[in-house]
Amino acid sequence: MHHFEKDISIVFGGAAGQGVQTIADALVKVLKKNGYYVFACTEFMSRIRGGSNSTEVRITEKKRRAYVRKIDFLVALNAEAIEHLENRIGQNTLVFAENGHVEGKNVAGFVHTPFAEFAAKAGSKIYANTVAVGIVLGFLGISIEAFSDYLAEQFSGKGEKIVSENIAAARLGYDFGKQTAEEREIAVSLKPAETRVKELLIDGNTALGIGTVAAGCSFISSYPMSPSTGLLTFLAHKADDFNIIVDQAEDEIAAINAALGASYAGARAVVTTSGGGFALMEEGVSLAGAAEVPVVVHIGQRPGPATGLPTRTEQADLNLALYAGHGEYSRVIFAPGSFAQAIELMQRAFNLSEKYQTTVFVLTDQFFLDSVASVAESEVIRLPVERHMIKTTSEYQRYRLTGDGLSPRGVPGYGDGIVKVDSHEHDESGHLTEDPELRRNMVQKRLRRLEALAEESLMPEQFGSGEAETVVVSWGSNRGVLAEALDTLQKDGLAGLHFPQLFPLNPSVRELLEAKKVIVLENNATGQFADLLNREFGIPAAGRILKATGEPFSVEEVIEALQEV
Repeated sequence: MHHFEKDISIVFGGAAGQGVQTIADALVKVLKKNGYYVFACTEFMSRIRGGSNSTEVRITEKKRRAYVRKIDFLVALNAEAIEHLENRIGQNTLVFAENGHVEGKNVAGFVHTPFAEFAAKAGSKIYANTVAVGIVLGFLGISIEAFSDYLAEQFSGKGEKIVSENIAAARLGYDFGKQTAEEREIAVSLKPAETRVKELLIDGNTALGIGTVAAGCSFISSYPMSPSTGLLTFLAHKADDFNIIVDQAEDEIAAINAALGASYAGARAVVTTSGGGFALMEEGVSLAGAAEVPVVVHIGQRPGPATGLPTRTEQADLNLALYAGHGEYSRVIFAPGSFAQAIELMQRAFNLSEKYQTTVFVLTDQFFLDSVASVAESEVIRLPVERHMIKTTSEYQRYRLTGDGLSPRGVPGYGDGIVKVDSHEHDESGHLTEDPELRRNMVQKRLRRLEALAEESLMPEQFGSGEAETVVVSWGSNRGVLAEALDTLQKDGLAGLHFPQLFPLNPSVRELLEAKKVIVLENNATGQFADLLNREFGIPAAGRILKATGEPFSVEEVIEALQEV
């Protein structure tokens, strides 16, 4: 008998175009509506048809935000899915598939599942996905009513016949799943959350979008590039509601320069791209540094070099953002670890960018952007929109030297002053200069704001005891896997620090890491953040847990790595 009470991992596998994502989307919405904690993450192959895609849906007793290697139930829509996921299929994995899909394969927990037959019986072969969701609800013992309501709402515009046939397909799948659970002696005692709070089920792109809208963003210019395009499409959908100008540029060079032009005119501007697209933006970022024009840059990371693995995940663009652009000037780098954090950090990014007249980078990755989870209303932080512009006078100087390195920012047409900006080195009024003393002052002016930014920098989030001898450091999307691994291990001498801000680092971070054994966990091949910690504080990492396969860390492999440590 298989008994599930704390954690269930369900994976849907099939070719691109078979509806794997459609099935998972429907299931997580129904589960969430029933009050369960759910998390879903997706892997894509970079092709429109064929290949093998899979989506993992986790149902958990506690809120979890991480990928697991184990599969409890696999719904395979083709033979390739079983081959592709072979190293994750264990002796206790129950595999729902058609007979023909497992021929010649050693699958211990195979359940012949007539998806096509049930779909045809309901009215059409296109209902196979509806059958699949029904099966999962059946063997989990979760009421089908919420799914019937979902289908009625989803297909209401297509007529009563389509709705009733979908519900019939769901019922056939549900009864089959329930019967299978009884025959295989599957007991699921995992219960919904006792207290149902108001929650929003979203993906990472939506979280970034909500934060961007809340920040008062009024302009986006971008060229589509996976996995970052979701922010562009989200803002395009919301453009009319929130007065956002959306420009799909001809390339990334045009995108960053359009954003700088909008910012110069007083707009709150953002660009969204991936590593390969950002490489083209570097000259524009350097222009922003010289002209002191605020801009927010979102980089949805994916594996490189070059095209690399365009639909996979990695955290290898930290150095790219840290050292991007020629010359020396200030910048800020954020990397949210949760959706609530993404909403907050996008607001913070716009406020800091404008306050310090600098570029703020927000680093995410494919795993983060395409994952789906619920965010409680209480988790969402709304920050005030802080504008930092003055009404100019006829004596206005755009680059006036000040004690803190921040010149009053004017915009054209607001006041009597002329707002000059220049990519050359310039004097206080914005005229070209090659005077060595002025040059020295302007360089220091642009760098001096880093001191204030460091003092204002976010501190890392702590997991476990501050007295622990060994500290595991993570950043960005690895927050969920680190938190779950430490919660599972429950070792007194082991704690975690998750960094939502990577640069500049708060000086107080040194105290948290001094005299500790520091282990750094990150999805890249060299340990870029470990190197940064050493550069900033002289604290070398005693160990580095690294992965650069295009896959996220699984909870199991992080636990194994920490046990070895």
